[in-house]
Amino acid sequence: MLFSDIFIMPKTHSMLSFSIVTITLALLWYSIAVWSEKYSSKLKLRHVFFFWIGVVSDTAGTLTMSLISRGYLFDIHGISGAVALLLMLFHACWATIVIIRKNEKLISNFHKFSMFVWMIWLIPYITGVILHMK
Repeated sequence: MLFSDIFIMPKTHSMLSFSIVTITLALLWYSIAVWSEKYSSKLKLRHVFFFWIGVVSDTAGTLTMSLISRGYLFDIHGISGAVALLLMLFHACWATIVIIRKNEKLISNFHKFSMFVWMIWLIPYITGVILHMK
């Protein structure tokens, strides 16, 4: 083993590490947003901010994973992941609109939709961990 082999990771290994970290950060950001929104019983701008950070993190990780696997996989993980990512994007957009419109009824009830999106998002996260463990 060469000195350079110890300190320089192959491209796919570093890409895999990046994708795992960014997708796990997406879980962290989205969980912070959803649960703090639920406990505050009201959608706030900071929740919207964390929703968007979660979407960006998940998108970065998903795109990197897609590059590693050289395409999209049509399995439970791939399909649920695509659905979850689209749902997260819609959720963040809708949260932004709700905050801009300042509709108090929607602001107070938004956490129900947030919890639904978060639970759906957990499906590809968990299946990714289970199916791709080595």
